[in-house]
Amino acid sequence: MNVQPAAFFRTILPVDFSNIDELDAGRYHSIWLPDHMVSFWPDSIWTPEFTDLATVTPSPHRHLDGLAMAAAAAVLTRNVPIASCVVDTVRRHPASLAQTALTISHLSRGRFILGLGSGETENTVPYGFDFAKPVSRFEETLKVIRLLWDSDGPVEFNGQFYQLQHARLDTEAYEGQQPEIWVGCSGPRMLEITGRYADGWWPAGAYSPEDYAEKLQRIRDSAERAGRDPMAITTAFIITCLIGDDDELAEILQAPLIKAFLLQVPAQILQERGFQHPMGENWRGIQDINPGVLTRDRIVAMLDRVEPGAILSVVPHGAPKQIAKIIKPYCDAGLRVPKLLDYGGMAGLKYSVLSASKVREAEDELLRLTGTSPHIAPVDAMIAQDFTP
Repeated sequence: MNVQPAAFFRTILPVDFSNIDELDAGRYHSIWLPDHMVSFWPDSIWTPEFTDLATVTPSPHRHLDGLAMAAAAAVLTRNVPIASCVVDTVRRHPASLAQTALTISHLSRGRFILGLGSGETENTVPYGFDFAKPVSRFEETLKVIRLLWDSDGPVEFNGQFYQLQHARLDTEAYEGQQPEIWVGCSGPRMLEITGRYADGWWPAGAYSPEDYAEKLQRIRDSAERAGRDPMAITTAFIITCLIGDDDELAEILQAPLIKAFLLQVPAQILQERGFQHPMGENWRGIQDINPGVLTRDRIVAMLDRVEPGAILSVVPHGAPKQIAKIIKPYCDAGLRVPKLLDYGGMAGLKYSVLSASKVREAEDELLRLTGTSPHIAPVDAMIAQDFTP
């Protein structure tokens, strides 16, 4: 079983490329750069009253353009693939996405992966973007990107969302190889689209190895129906974890930002595990997050209703070696490129400092369990890029 972890690279201020060489040294399959206007954490609890992380940065939303950051990472590295994780197809026109992806592919000498998703409320609605029919828009975007990449001359396209008239993109792919497209999704329609068009997949939510395997099978079935090789689709996963021993976890679970993680989880998922969602039975998870309008009173009331068991029911937790044992069945189910994301770092500065070494220890154990030889990198290569402000 060939498993290789990925690295996250932070795209919020302050910019820090000082350790990019270590990420390029061979340990990681790829470097993933998120693309957001805002983060998932509510403004109302990003204050020293609730977290000492707010003493380091006044806002968790100091995001830089993810594709611009990917271009910078591309020219500062030589070996590791660079992936956007993920760019939504609401805020950018597909022609611009097609051109930008080719640009970064040339800058990286063919190492760029265009990661795409259908978008979230928080990054679109507050800015006046049309978030209606995001899945249909997503599929049409993929069609336009592929059309522009595949065509030698001007193209015509008359779609529901986009119209192209005598449009051309004469920039050729780097050495004739188009950038890979990876998709972040979990819904049935998006999984079908992924199978038809994508080269890689991140689930936007998979709460058990069985769930991961079921979603992956949907993708592979769709790929086969489309005449594509289903086994050629790279399988990835950003696995949110709480890494720590029992005493650490007891403290971590009391942190407001840790409790706020449940904002990202749909009520239905918690109900399946025997818990009521603190935001109510109709809460849709990420799609309902808008940090600027989730008032302090509403969030404080929500935090008071959080049951620690609800968090633990959806988040792998334990010491690093225990985390690896929990993730191993996902690899058995088909996962090949995991990114272990220690959400425990959001419990405060003390835990954010410890997070990187815990993740590395869990990665090493996972490689051992899967029989994968660790890729060579300096012992101090892993850096706390995930959440630390």
